[in-house]
Amino acid sequence: MSSRHPLDRPIWTALSGRQSGFALGDGPARRIAADVGVFVAAEDDSPASLEALAELVRMHGESWRMEVGAAPVPGTETITEAKGMQMVADRLTPAGPPAFAFEALADADAPEMLELALLTKPGPFAARTHQLGDFVGVRRDGRLIAMAGERLRPEGFTEVSGVCTLPEHRGQGYAAGLMRHVAGRILDRGETPFLHAYATNTGAIGLYETLGFRIRTEVTVTALIPARTS
Repeated sequence: MSSRHPLDRPIWTALSGRQSGFALGDGPARRIAADVGVFVAAEDDSPASLEALAELVRMHGESWRMEVGAAPVPGTETITEAKGMQMVADRLTPAGPPAFAFEALADADAPEMLELALLTKPGPFAARTHQLGDFVGVRRDGRLIAMAGERLRPEGFTEVSGVCTLPEHRGQGYAAGLMRHVAGRILDRGETPFLHAYATNTGAIGLYETLGFRIRTEVTVTALIPARTS
């Protein structure tokens, strides 16, 4: 167990470690609170761990796994499965400061952050997702039009996530600038920034590579629901 990389099961590593306060369950499986997200993970693929994971799915409904490999979970049903790319950045490519103003986002901005995420679909985002880490955003005429922030925080690592821009404001460099700021701040803390992208999203992967991220490994993203009985 000790030889496994902490990012092989980033959800488990985060929810059993620094972000345990957001976790439901205290056994060999954890699920993030429903108003924070949909993620679930088991400590390993032992029968006891997978049964604990299945019980969390039965209790809380649709739950997403994101890890290297994906052992079947008895008592659940897979509704979607996709390949993702996990990327890390040991350093960022050199660049000047963003050519636009941005601001720190806080609890008071939560309704706008959720609205922006629901419109642009950067990935699972709920009412309290923003509490997982620090977020920054760009406003135009008082409206939040772009943001980026932090999500999973395994020991020594922090995930860059929630990156999104309203369609009518894309092409202005907001995503790259905000991501560079968030990732740079993570590096300044002595941690390694990482992120996930669907393998089919080659445009996003290319952007992340220009910032200094490199592919570390493939991950499997699986959405589970309780097994339906006939």
